[in-house]
Amino acid sequence: MNATFPIDQDKKRKALLNAVEEVRDICLAGAEEAEINGTLPEATVDALEQSGLLAMKLPTELGGAEADPVTQLQVIEAVTRIDPATGWVMMIGAASIASPAVFLPDEAISQMFVGGRPPRAAGALMPTGRAVPVVGGYRVSGRWSFASGIRHSQWLSAGALVTDEGGEVVERLSIVFPTKEAVIHDNWQVAGLKGTGSNDFSVSNLFVPEVFTWRRGSGQKPLRGGPLYHIGLPGFLSVEHAAFALGVGRRALEAIINLAQSKTRGFTTYSSPSLLSTRLSFQLALGRCDFRLRAARSLASEIFDSAWVMVCQGGEPGPQAHAEMRSAGTFATEIAAEVVTDSFRYGGGTALYSSNVLQQCLRDIQAAAQHYMVNDSAYESHGQILLGLPDANPMS
Repeated sequence: MNATFPIDQDKKRKALLNAVEEVRDICLAGAEEAEINGTLPEATVDALEQSGLLAMKLPTELGGAEADPVTQLQVIEAVTRIDPATGWVMMIGAASIASPAVFLPDEAISQMFVGGRPPRAAGALMPTGRAVPVVGGYRVSGRWSFASGIRHSQWLSAGALVTDEGGEVVERLSIVFPTKEAVIHDNWQVAGLKGTGSNDFSVSNLFVPEVFTWRRGSGQKPLRGGPLYHIGLPGFLSVEHAAFALGVGRRALEAIINLAQSKTRGFTTYSSPSLLSTRLSFQLALGRCDFRLRAARSLASEIFDSAWVMVCQGGEPGPQAHAEMRSAGTFATEIAAEVVTDSFRYGGGTALYSSNVLQQCLRDIQAAAQHYMVNDSAYESHGQILLGLPDANPMS
């Protein structure tokens, strides 16, 4: 990584957005190859790393940008507008190295950050592994899904359930281990987000030292970094999903606006073709889509900025703020999916071809909408809090 980041928030945001423009051509050049091969080209990942974009969420003391949530939203959105697969891998890669960097002790960090250089990481949030306590650590076995960017990673993070001698679950654990210790399963044959290389991985009876573990969501305090790492898991992850969705939605809208200048629809004569751009129904739909996308973006920015101000003042978001942040990601994804669907339909037969941006956006947003972080349970938790019901859990 060659990047250094300003301390000032506005200057840092500008520097990261400039970095997006610097990698634009490389990301565009590798987009088709990623779709074909099911993973980003090495040149694309190299560009993301060298630009510092993969260190966007990393603590400053480890060479990262430690960017505020609204900056993260704008940067991920901008990369996604260039190529959704690249935007997705960037956001997952940035989060996958940031979390262990915040919570692991110095002994683990020194082994991961060789020469002080941030490594590439991937991972899976869901605790689908099992960890058995042994002297000095845990014996871990399991299989995890959707490890975006895993083929370019050096370290993996994963969730596991700790069991006692009787097989009873006693706690949830986050673990980190070298990618070379895992089996990568070549099962990423999918409809959307094809270029993200989100393969399964597994380990069997792998010893993971205690220093490479932490307890997410148990009240464990960050060992490094500032206010960003007190925002909580819903906010830390949901901003990424909101940003990705908004980027895909805007990419589709730009594509249909461009297509509308030349595409004709219906039975027309060669002497007076009816352009899509002249049709009132399209004009109405376009105006509505633009405003809905902008409204979702404004709402997300407002909610995440409010949480940021809170943590900068020494506070920590409560259940309502957590629920709102997660719901903001869900809402942005819903709106983007509707905008992309409308854009695709107005694209007509042209949009059906695999080379067309609109069909890729349709597949990618639908794939993103399957993610747990943006499902309807976010609204359920929000509703429970509005009703004053006890024990509402924003991550349920």
